[in-house]
Amino acid sequence: YDVSSQQHGRPTGGDSGALGSQRSSQSQARASRAVLGGGLTISSLPDNMTRVVEDSGKYYTWRSFGPEDQRTGDLWVDMSDVRRGQVRVHGILSNSYKQAVRLALSFDFPFYGHYLRQITIATGGFIFTGDVTHRMLTATQYIAPLMANFDPSYSKDSTVQYLDNGEVFVVQWERVRLPGKEAAGAFTFQAALYKTGVIAFSYRDIPLPLDVMGSAEHPVKAGLSDAFMVVSPSSQQTIYEYHRVELDTTKITNYSAVEFTPLTTCLLHDSCHLCLSSNQTSGCSWCNVLQRCSDGMDRHRQEWLDYDCSAEVRMDISSYYLCVSHLNVFYDRRHLFSYVKTDSSTKSEGLANSAVVAGIAAALVLILALVLVALYINFHPTAASPLYLIQVSFS
Repeated sequence: YDVSSQQHGRPTGGDSGALGSQRSSQSQARASRAVLGGGLTISSLPDNMTRVVEDSGKYYTWRSFGPEDQRTGDLWVDMSDVRRGQVRVHGILSNSYKQAVRLALSFDFPFYGHYLRQITIATGGFIFTGDVTHRMLTATQYIAPLMANFDPSYSKDSTVQYLDNGEVFVVQWERVRLPGKEAAGAFTFQAALYKTGVIAFSYRDIPLPLDVMGSAEHPVKAGLSDAFMVVSPSSQQTIYEYHRVELDTTKITNYSAVEFTPLTTCLLHDSCHLCLSSNQTSGCSWCNVLQRCSDGMDRHRQEWLDYDCSAEVRMDISSYYLCVSHLNVFYDRRHLFSYVKTDSSTKSEGLANSAVVAGIAAALVLILALVLVALYINFHPTAASPLYLIQVSFS
């Protein structure tokens, strides 16, 4: 793939003669354009380190929907609906073969816990999400509703269009065809990236089963993948794929859809306490030097190694106590405040209890006095004092 960072659009009202000459000049430009970031080695992690498990449920959960499901219609973004936002038909992508263009998003899109602000749209039915562009764009770090050897330049009806309204970024491959299989029909599908991190693949026209779409020139994939790059002491750059979601291609048919829901990852914890105690994640470790929570398998792998965070986690003192020692000032102040509050509360409670006891004692003394007076009057009715009390009572 040739990669460009330029953005070009064309009106949606069809092709023109200028576009025909544009295709010719683009072909010449592709022949002489240097590919960015060449010389990278693409590799997979050893089996004991890899996260390439389709149903691991560590980063995403997903559901497939068929033609009979209402959710299929809800996930499809109607690009002709002006209420959705301004739709742009990309001139380069719509008139090129094996071309990719880098675009900026209007919002931070969370992907595997990393926030992306730029993506690369390819004519081959996928979005490249890596920071370093290289010859093997199709190998790792992609969002692929249907990665295949599509050629939008075959017909003026074939377009690659997109919209970004601040809440969702949608890419639609409209009526694209496969070289050598043009007569089989055109493919129309889209990928929607929501600000929340939700990803939706929607399919309208899939004229061929995916198992017969493969070619030696281009892989056929549907799903997600992410990787990290590590630089060796000899300056050799290697990209390791640490997780991949591979969809069941038999479920990708006309009027079908897939919805991915992101799960909480270690990277999203911004404090040591959450990193080590959250029940939403597992295997997280806190690196005090970087002030970052990670399981060591993400795009920040190089920094994790450079600052020896793995050694910090392996120390005899547990990570939890490292966390507490890092926050000991906060804890000490909180406990000190708690102690002072407890002492003052005890004094207040003691005063209140004393007042209650005194009131009860006074009431008992008064009752006892009245009882004694009543007994005295009962046994000495003719005494002067009782008569006086009776006279006062009835006066």
